[in-house]
Amino acid sequence: MRDLPFPYVTVLTGVPGNKRNICSVAEAAEWLVMYWPIKEGKKLIEARQACRDALAGRITCTKARSAFIEAAREADIYIDHKRL
Repeated sequence: MRDLPFPYVTVLTGVPGNKRNICSVAEAAEWLVMYWPIKEGKKLIEARQACRDALAGRITCTKARSAFIEAAREADIYIDHKRL
């Protein structure tokens, strides 16, 4: 599977005060499934699909990254991101 690196997006982890830089579509996809703090949400669904589409080559990793940022905002775990 392709990793598809992108400029980092910083999110809060499940441990209070800890944060993590997500640096690729593959890592974002894993987080959206395995570690996401909410189980439902419009932006969550869109981000999961965007990651699948990017990994399949149907959309750019930049679009998947943007969808991930929006999902992180929806889940209230977004901290910051490296500017493009």
